[in-house]
Amino acid sequence: MKDLLKDRRGEGYIDVCIIVLVAIMVIALMMTVIPVLIAKDQLDNFADELAREAEIVGCIGSETSSRETVLREKTGLSPTVSWSRSGRVQLGQEFTVTCSEVYDIGFGEFGSFPVTLRSKASGKSEVYRK
Repeated sequence: MKDLLKDRRGEGYIDVCIIVLVAIMVIALMMTVIPVLIAKDQLDNFADELAREAEIVGCIGSETSSRETVLREKTGLSPTVSWSRSGRVQLGQEFTVTCSEVYDIGFGEFGSFPVTLRSKASGKSEVYRK
């Protein structure tokens, strides 16, 4: 790269322009992809925390709904949440929570591309019910 800049004949001028253009395009692509990765990580944490709440409480219902509301306010996400079961969960019984959200990847004037992000978390109840 240094040699291309020091060359005085002008042959390296086009090469440097192409390298700069490609570098800018890579940076622009990263700026559109990285927010999607961050949203996916937040959605994974959202599902994990909901599953942990259900494990501790041993019930899927009002307690998990209130935790979901708190997480929505905290993260700013509004995913669609579905559970594999509802009501009381006996000690050792498994359940699964699935969170999904549509995230829009926009490339400015070129258009928008909706991407569906899904996250699953499973757990076992830690509460014994008689």
